[in-house]
Amino acid sequence: MAQFAAQPPPHEFLWDIFQKVDKDRSGHISATELQTALSNGTWSPFNPETVRLMIGMFDKHKQGTIGFEDFGALWRYVTEWQNCFRSFDKDNSGSIDRNELTTALSTFGYRLSGPTVETIMKKYDRFGKGTILFDDFIQCSIQLHTLTDSFRKYDTDQDGVITLQYEQFVDMVFSIKS
Repeated sequence: MAQFAAQPPPHEFLWDIFQKVDKDRSGHISATELQTALSNGTWSPFNPETVRLMIGMFDKHKQGTIGFEDFGALWRYVTEWQNCFRSFDKDNSGSIDRNELTTALSTFGYRLSGPTVETIMKKYDRFGKGTILFDDFIQCSIQLHTLTDSFRKYDTDQDGVITLQYEQFVDMVFSIKS
């Protein structure tokens, strides 16, 4: 995603947002509080699962919350994803359709069959409209990356094929952080 790097917003701007979002004045933002600060562009709340995943990625202390410094990093992360999303949303619909998703996945280096892309579409098309919204696109991308990393641990020769015993499979699935 480096090609979509965004300029960091001014410190004061982020601090103002952080204070508005930190409703309980704890100095940390929970997933529930963060959800109020994020927009997926459709006036509907950001997907709670996506918010939880992102908190987990930036929560250095593993307490389910982020402080101001982590909030700034997360804000930049979301901004980069927003730029990435917009670059694939060719029709400017505010969502990614199957063809746009195929292009995005291919650009990310995934060579997936039509049926596999269709499975991904069904998984992340929360509203059954044949499209994926911004927040679900982030979640899809994070989870696909996580699955790929787990797969690569067993794909030692990097040929895209692994052989697993059932317990290895269970271990791989349950060790995935999501």
